[in-house]
Amino acid sequence: MIRTHVLVCGGTGCTSSDSPAIRAAMEKEIEARGLAEEVKVVQTGCFGLCALGPIMIIYPDGTFYSRVTVADVPEIVEEHLLKGRPVQRLVYNDTGDGQKAEGPVSLNETGFYKKQLRLALRNCGVINPEVIDEYIAMDGYAALGKVLTEMTPKEVIDLVLASGLRGRGGAGFPTGRKWLFAAGGEPGTKKYVVCNADEGDPGAFMDRSVLEGDPHAVIEAMAIAAYAIGADEGYVYVRAEYPIAVKRLSIAIAQAREYGLLGKNIFGTDFNFDITIRLGAGAFVCGEETALLTSIEGNRGEPRPRPPFPAVKGLFGQPTIINNVETYANIPQIILKGAEWFSSIGSEKSKGTKVFALGGKINHTGLVEVPMGTPLSTIIYDIGGGIPNGKKFKAAQTGGPSGGCIPASLIDTPVDYESLTAIGSMMGSGGLIVMDEDNCMVDIAKFFLTFTVDESCGKCTPCREGTRRMLEILERITDGRGEEGDIERLEALAKTIKATALCGLGQTAPNPVLSTIRYFRDEYEAHIREKRCPAHVCQKLARYEIDPEKCKGCSACSRKCPVGAISGQLKSPFVIDQTKCIKCGTCIDTCKFGAISKN
Repeated sequence: MIRTHVLVCGGTGCTSSDSPAIRAAMEKEIEARGLAEEVKVVQTGCFGLCALGPIMIIYPDGTFYSRVTVADVPEIVEEHLLKGRPVQRLVYNDTGDGQKAEGPVSLNETGFYKKQLRLALRNCGVINPEVIDEYIAMDGYAALGKVLTEMTPKEVIDLVLASGLRGRGGAGFPTGRKWLFAAGGEPGTKKYVVCNADEGDPGAFMDRSVLEGDPHAVIEAMAIAAYAIGADEGYVYVRAEYPIAVKRLSIAIAQAREYGLLGKNIFGTDFNFDITIRLGAGAFVCGEETALLTSIEGNRGEPRPRPPFPAVKGLFGQPTIINNVETYANIPQIILKGAEWFSSIGSEKSKGTKVFALGGKINHTGLVEVPMGTPLSTIIYDIGGGIPNGKKFKAAQTGGPSGGCIPASLIDTPVDYESLTAIGSMMGSGGLIVMDEDNCMVDIAKFFLTFTVDESCGKCTPCREGTRRMLEILERITDGRGEEGDIERLEALAKTIKATALCGLGQTAPNPVLSTIRYFRDEYEAHIREKRCPAHVCQKLARYEIDPEKCKGCSACSRKCPVGAISGQLKSPFVIDQTKCIKCGTCIDTCKFGAISKN
């Protein structure tokens, strides 16, 4: 009889840190110690706390182990599984505010988890995503059974409308309204259900983690959506760079077909539905719904003018609904628990929770899910553990290349659709990048705009040419060649692009530039007028200087300088000729006395 379950994270992050080898070693050690009939090792999806992976949790006591290695396995088996004594050096027991519990604590008692509410991520880190029976044990497919046997398509749409669920892909369009549009039309019209799993924002991995940890939730929700609008065919468009997600989704689809949950006459009804996976090649523009549809059809991924919208004329010219992974992950729970339950969570106009990929200058990088309306400060300090090395929080970027930077003065802003839009940012799909005092905001704007320029499909002139012109101005500014009027030129270009670009990606591309000008204009002015980068990031504006009080006159920096810009006499302070210095930083790396600074 199984008395103990050892859950080992099998998400991409932990897999890259050798969690499959840890799982294999654990199974081998358990077998060797004669515990195979009592202890079961379970591969799960992402637990969320990626900064501390590989993660292992042992139940029923719930001991949370972090940064486990293969070498730790024999000790865990010997001490914990045989003797009942947790291995204290591996236990994660941070209860928040830098406080440590005396012994092991449960998952929900840790600082990282206790202010989260995991709805879309409810099964991630809990079940084996490759075993359909484990999903069914968590009420999986009960929602699909309910809608097929107890509800009409209209009742399903009304319930989703009443819940207030909005699309989690970025724009926040009401999900039920989208379904309602697609449900209309002539009887017998061919319709499609599409899942957008092509998240391309730098640092974003929300959808990937759901597909890796709970793929059946997406399959079930797509079937519910198909029943609601009268579709019998669905596609999941997922980028090929997600091999674990693709593998587990493929396994889940095959299992659902085997159990009669996809295919013909599902749950003994006349409802038929099946799903096909389409792999994307990693084009950022294919995250835009019309470009995604064009790609599924076998054409170059480029956006189409709207209207008509996909709900009226989408895939292969037929009515189509497109929702992203996180949106679908909420549907089964809304069906089972009701619209009132879901709408009671979150803020007035933004219902439910939101998943964020928390990264950048933050102690606890990883995946978090919080109720809509949670203050940004709570996410950064209470959940994320604050800024490393005692640095000051400077800004947070939400919405990826389409979003904006939120300054420290607005750190208590509620994270919901309306509040973020009001301050010049946006929810986006859920990337949240934290920056500290060492980040240059002009350089940050240049980074995101560089990404957008590289990823532009080139179909429309405002995006293709306008963003490139903006990038050229930013490059001039960070190279020390900025001119008076450059800020105004950036603003004018940005407003034109926002008003005239063909698709949502082009229209939102200027947001990082506009928000950094709005909140950090003084940094732009320092770059342009003083030829100075306040954060000392922009290399061509750097000035390397030798402190004569600290210089020992050893000549090491002079001998290493590739252009001979450093001169002096032995045992006397050396100096740097600023007209020759190429700002390479070799001198700082060479000096053993800390005499050289970058200003």
